[in-house]
Amino acid sequence: MALKDRASFQQFMRWMPGLESLLFYQRKHLSADIRAGLSVAAVSLPVSIAYAELTGVGAIAGLYSTILPLIVYALFGSSRQLIVGPDTATCAVIAAVVAPLAMGDPILRWELVVITTLMIGFWCIIAAKFHLGSLADLLSKPILMGLLNGISLTIILDQLAKSAGFKYEVNGFIERLIRLPTYLFDMHIPTATISACTLLILLGVKKVRPRWPAPLIAVVIMTLLSWMLNFEKQHVAIIGRITAEGLPLSSWLDFDVSLTRELVVPSINIAIICFVSMMITVRSFGVKNNYDTNADVEFRALGFANIAAGLSQGFVVSGTSSRTAVNDASGGKTQLVSIIAAVLIGIVVLFFLKPLQYIPVSVLGIILIYSSWSLVDLRSIFQLFNRNRDAFYLSLATLVAVLVIGIIPGMGLAVLLGLFLFLRKIFRPTEQLLGVDSNGLIHSIGGDTKPIANVLMYRFNSPLTYFNIGYFKRRLLTLIDESPVHCKWIIIDAVPSFTYPDVNVLSGIEELLRSFKVRDCVLVLAGRRGSLKRWFKDMDIDLDRDHIEFVSDLYLAIRMVQSKDQASLTSVTTDESTPAESASQANG
Repeated sequence: MALKDRASFQQFMRWMPGLESLLFYQRKHLSADIRAGLSVAAVSLPVSIAYAELTGVGAIAGLYSTILPLIVYALFGSSRQLIVGPDTATCAVIAAVVAPLAMGDPILRWELVVITTLMIGFWCIIAAKFHLGSLADLLSKPILMGLLNGISLTIILDQLAKSAGFKYEVNGFIERLIRLPTYLFDMHIPTATISACTLLILLGVKKVRPRWPAPLIAVVIMTLLSWMLNFEKQHVAIIGRITAEGLPLSSWLDFDVSLTRELVVPSINIAIICFVSMMITVRSFGVKNNYDTNADVEFRALGFANIAAGLSQGFVVSGTSSRTAVNDASGGKTQLVSIIAAVLIGIVVLFFLKPLQYIPVSVLGIILIYSSWSLVDLRSIFQLFNRNRDAFYLSLATLVAVLVIGIIPGMGLAVLLGLFLFLRKIFRPTEQLLGVDSNGLIHSIGGDTKPIANVLMYRFNSPLTYFNIGYFKRRLLTLIDESPVHCKWIIIDAVPSFTYPDVNVLSGIEELLRSFKVRDCVLVLAGRRGSLKRWFKDMDIDLDRDHIEFVSDLYLAIRMVQSKDQASLTSVTTDESTPAESASQANG
């Protein structure tokens, strides 16, 4: 019974990895998590309100989208640093989806946003059930590096307008960057001064007291100054009045259920966008802090978080890179940070909504710029140039795509580029001619490593499948025909090439043996001996046994070849000496 209970508990913990972390919490992390929770709450409060305006719903909905989702993700997520909440890309997409359906009705718009959020959560849970978290595996490390740098630079340039008190008249990173010098002439001096003071506070606190929550301190100081000096009279943008009003329950009675049909496909698309963008942040900070995450668990946690947001009259949430960066920069160690931030935001919603209206928008912009700057790491991308050119070009192309065509289209293009690069490597992989060095070890031919007499030893660095077996056969026959000496034995390293029983591959080997028969060659498959014999037998492929051998590995293949060559040479020598011996005996 105890074993059964223990197994049930472990299964329960696999569903809620965050809860396990909280149950076995280490007190040494408490002070760092409290500091990080304060900082995350300080940033999340004004950011959530700003994203509510972007989505086109009441400002209070932004706070509703933060509280419960933070707690839910803390329990169900596998990332220790990730902070969930509204983000720019998903809020912009969901606004574009619901605006035509709402037809100017603010209540209907809010209802559609809530319904879409619930549908997104449902699709995420279904995807996790079918283990579709593997979709995130399309995001290789070079793609992650390019995306993270591109997103960070985009955030910095976007928030620069709020920090300097001007407004961009064009969209797109490149267009804004080109016109930035002209915009700077139009900056609002009081707003820019407030931003500069905020930045000095952030940098000063970081240098003098690096463990203190610098964003929180900056927000508190600048909010007090805004209230005391009345920044609004100086035409400095502030958050403004917030009311804790939600959707009237009676409005749901008149909701047109048929509108949900229009939300099915967009909600699936947004769910994918949320998951992919979240996994970028999850994996980046997982690597940075040296722990593993589970994509399927993240998909399920994202689904539960969005359902929590929808049920609390909020809107779609995802992993947020900027607030996660604040968490990491503040020293956050566990999921307790999310719970602390959620509790603080909940207290503010209940008792302290009024002071939020005095927060200058430029303070928020500077905090996001400060957080995003720590994620910019262009040096790592350019270091790939000498290590792996393909990875460098992929990472650079991803960075350029995000900056030129936008975060979401750039993300999609990056995934496609990574997929095409992978397919190219599968279609036309690298190859090696192998030999033996002076110590009898097998390496690529070159330097001290020489080819073996009468042998061509070959490695094809890709699994063989129906779309590259033809290329494999052509390359092998070309190498045989171009060899300066005839090679009787063709040894293939079967381990990297033969990974599963593809009928096209096995039939291709049968065809290859006919070409070997004409060229008086023998094919030796080294590795997977038992599996290969069984696969050919199961496929009922009758091989020419005079022209194929199966051995366990490359070293045994070499010994077998040398043994057979020696036996053949001995046999020839014996046959040639027999007539001479007979004549000698006759003369005697």
